[in-house]
Amino acid sequence: MEEELHVLAVDDNLIDRKLVERILKISSCKVTTAENGLRALEYLGLGDPQQIDSLTTTNVMKVNLIITDYCMPGMTGFELLKIVKESSNLKEVPVVILSSENIPTRINKCLASGAQMFMQKPLKQSDVEKLKYHLLKCRN
Repeated sequence: MEEELHVLAVDDNLIDRKLVERILKISSCKVTTAENGLRALEYLGLGDPQQIDSLTTTNVMKVNLIITDYCMPGMTGFELLKIVKESSNLKEVPVVILSSENIPTRINKCLASGAQMFMQKPLKQSDVEKLKYHLLKCRN
């Protein structure tokens, strides 16, 4: 039986977040959403060190992929990517950056900092299939 992928989808725009969630669920992924980078870090157990408890470490192991918007207030997707890649627990989790802007320097900066892929918004069903193929290939 194929293991269900658990995706953490991070986007400050509710409509974009719901779209990503729906497309991923159609592709039989389990989806957790966060409305910003700080919420995502809390979920991943990288928030306020005073709040970290034994529950947060169980979340970490269950996330197979993080999909984040690039432009968000407070913390960009790029900043979230850097924190995830610097974390000893999470650095192996693939991070995909979504952006409505196609800026080559931004794309290169994200990929050079460890992003698995950089995709144009809005996310499409074909993008998810590509992602799943890429992820399953990496895990085997």
